[in-house]
Parts: sequence; C-alpha cells; structure tokens
Amino acid sequence: MSADVLSAGQEQASRTEPAALVRAAWRFFANELRVTFFRRRNHLLLLVTALFPLLIGIGLKAAAPHGGGGGQGPSSGASQYFSQLAGNGVFLTFVALSLLLILVLPVVVSVVAGDAIAGEAGYGTLRYLLTVPAGRTRLLAVKYATIVVWAVASTFVVSIVALVTGVALFGAGPVTLLSGTTVSLADGLLHVLWVTLYVCAAMAALGAIGLALSTFTEHALGAIAAVMMLVVASEIVDNIKQFAPVQPYLPTHWWLSFDSLLRTPIDTTTLWHGLLSFAAYVLVFLSIAWARFTSADVTS
Repeated sequence: MSADVLSAGQEQASRTEPAALVRAAWRFFANELRVTFFRRRNHLLLLVTALFPLLIGIGLKAAAPHGGGGGQGPSSGASQYFSQLAGNGVFLTFVALSLLLILVLPVVVSVVAGDAIAGEAGYGTLRYLLTVPAGRTRLLAVKYATIVVWAVASTFVVSIVALVTGVALFGAGPVTLLSGTTVSLADGLLHVLWVTLYVCAAMAALGAIGLALSTFTEHALGAIAAVMMLVVASEIVDNIKQFAPVQPYLPTHWWLSFDSLLRTPIDTTTLWHGLLSFAAYVLVFLSIAWARFTSADVTS
C-alpha cells in the first residue's frame, strides 16, 4: 500500500513539476521586467528617447517656413520623408525612427543588453540567480526576453511620441506613400505599426549581440562599449562602396529598409532580406551566448 501511495505521489510530482517550473520562470521574468523598467538609469534613457522625437518635430516645424522641410536632411534614410512631413505629421514617425536608428536607439538597447549578464557578474549577484532551479539556459532566456521587451518598449516610445507630435504640429490626413499611392489615414497608421515592428526586430537582433558580448566580461561598460563600437563600425563600412560585397551581411545594413513597407506593392524581397538577417543574428549570437554562458565559470 505504501509503495502505491509513494508511486502516486511521484506521478503527481512529475505532473506538477513542469507547471511549477513555468510559474517560477514567469515570476523570474516578471521580476526582471520590474528591475529593468524601474531602474532610474533606464527611466532617464526612456525620457531622453521620448524627448528626441519631440525636439525633432519642433525643429522641423520651426525650419519649415525657411525650407527646412524640403527634403534635405542629415540622414539619407530620413531625407526622403521630409518632403512629405509638411503635409502630414504621420511622417514624423518615419523621420524620427530613421534619425534615432543612427545612434540613440542602439545606445538604449545596448545599455540593457550589455548589462544583462556582465552587470550581474560585476555586482556578484549572478551566482545567486543561478541557484534558482532550471539553471543557466532559463536565466539566459529570461534575460533575452527582457531585452526584447525593453527594445520593443523603447521603439514604441519613439513612434508614439513622434506620431502625437507630428499630428499636433503638422496635422494628419490621407498618407501618400513613397510609391506615390495615397491611402487612408487608418491605413497609414497601419503602415506606422508595421514599420515600428520592423525596427523592433532590428533592435531585438542588436539585443542578442549585446547579450552574447555581455557573457564575455564582468564589466557592463565594456560590453556596452563593444556593442556600440560594432554598430559604428558596421555603419561606417556600410557607407564605403569598396565594401559592397560584405555590406548585406552587416548587422546595420537592413535597419533602414523599412521604407519597403511604405510602397505599393510592398518590396517583399528587401523586407524579407532584412528580417532574415535579423533572425540570423539572433540565432548566431544567442548560440554564442548559450555556449559561453553554459560552459564558462561566470560566477567566480
């Protein structure tokens, strides 16, 4: 009888163990989100990120009477949207995303990604995190999921603030796409959503790179600097025509290809090249992060 009771208890434990692990993982993930989004440093990052679209909109509005909105912008990725901005504030979203993808959004994502493992190791808290059941693989998955949520939130902050600012300063109405087709405002806002999600995918790929580099050091600043050096080097190489054969494989090459979503029909070839590039970077660098994190002595 006791053997039957023991067997039943073991069977019940085996059934409840996966559920318990899922609940523990969810609690861990919720705690990571809370730590990330309630950290003062990250509050400042989001505040600065929100201010940029506002300042861009005010600056372009002030320059518009003097020809500042006539299509000559500081970035070739943004300049194609300036001529549309005077007639429709929706385009401020595309201007802001193009300009902030040069440096601001990569910095915002790199800070959290580079700190994910290196920061815990530097503060000596990593060994305590690893005492929780399910080990290093789950910890790495939760850290990356947190980075992705942060990247999505940061990107949507840019889009929402830019959209509200653009509509307030320039008005809104039917949207004329880059291909010359005019669509309704509702359809134009849907294009804004697709563009924002595309940039989120690009930042998620950068987050995977940052997480991988974070497993190689106990100094978060070193990992953050390494990610930013990689971004800057990629952007420089991407603008030198002699490196044309390798440019499609650079991490930043497809970032501004969201303009394919602003054409009718959508340039699906360019779009899928960009998304496949992001997916490849996520797969490769998460594999590097896992191989490093699960084999190295990161708690010493």
